[in-house]
Amino acid sequence: VQLQASGGGLVRPGDSLRLSCAASGGTYSAFNMGWFRQAPGKERELVATINWRGTDPSYADSVKGRFTISKDIAVDAADLQMSGLKPEDTAVYYCVAARGPYGTNRYLAEYYEHWGQGTQVTVSS
Repeated sequence: VQLQASGGGLVRPGDSLRLSCAASGGTYSAFNMGWFRQAPGKERELVATINWRGTDPSYADSVKGRFTISKDIAVDAADLQMSGLKPEDTAVYYCVAARGPYGTNRYLAEYYEHWGQGTQVTVSS
């Protein structure tokens, strides 16, 4: 299974951007999916997650109210709608996917067995 992320780019503060991620190379797997990000010199951090049904989303405090994760129950794909972007949102964003129980382990990078290649988001004036 491969995760293909797209939608990154260079935007100005306050702009919006939508990231998309789709799984390929396998049958439908009912993946729980999410996004992590890593900025230069900083640790990787969870941005948002959602279960395979497209419900029960979780967000990092730093993006609550600005980012929205969504997923269609019928496909292994997820989007991250980002609005009110700030320079501190600049990072490489990684799509992730995992099968299994969607509990507190959703917050752990180790839970996700599949990782995309990353897409750069740069917020700068």
